[in-house]
Amino acid sequence: MLWIIRHGLTEWNVRHKLQGQTDIPLNDEGKAQAKAEREELADIHLDICFCSPLARARETAMILLEGRDIPIIFDERLKEMNFGLYEGLEHSFDIPDCPINIFFQHPERYDDQLDDEKRKGAETMEELFTRTGDFLREVIYPRLEKGEDILIVGHGAMNSSIVCQVKHLPLAEFWSAGIPQCKRMRLL
Repeated sequence: MLWIIRHGLTEWNVRHKLQGQTDIPLNDEGKAQAKAEREELADIHLDICFCSPLARARETAMILLEGRDIPIIFDERLKEMNFGLYEGLEHSFDIPDCPINIFFQHPERYDDQLDDEKRKGAETMEELFTRTGDFLREVIYPRLEKGEDILIVGHGAMNSSIVCQVKHLPLAEFWSAGIPQCKRMRLL
């Protein structure tokens, strides 16, 4: 079985700031969310957990699996999408015509609509899907074929890219899974 969970709440989530790969820790509510989900996850068999190395995901995974003998493997390919110079931007939807908003409103047009200047060094959807797709092919699918039960702890956009690839969803449905914070989702 394959499970996926987004990290718990951070102060930047509360302030509606784009985190991307900026390394922000969980706040107290995020830690409480992870503890609550730990109780829900307690009866689910897991062989291994793969996790983003960013602090908010690491902390979430450690809280979720506290007291269980389940290895946590950190992988750079599970980091959140890089938003370049837009990382740290607060309330982007309050800024008329802010170029990064297309990512949330029309993800299928993100790579085509934003040239390098408008993206300000941010990662493209193609780049995100390449790294998470490589991770799925090289790490996850072979383990699932062996019958392992796997948990991935990650981030909103990164998790969405995995959901889209596993479920064969088009980019227009990138956000369709919802990806709530600290709530497990079964993918396979």
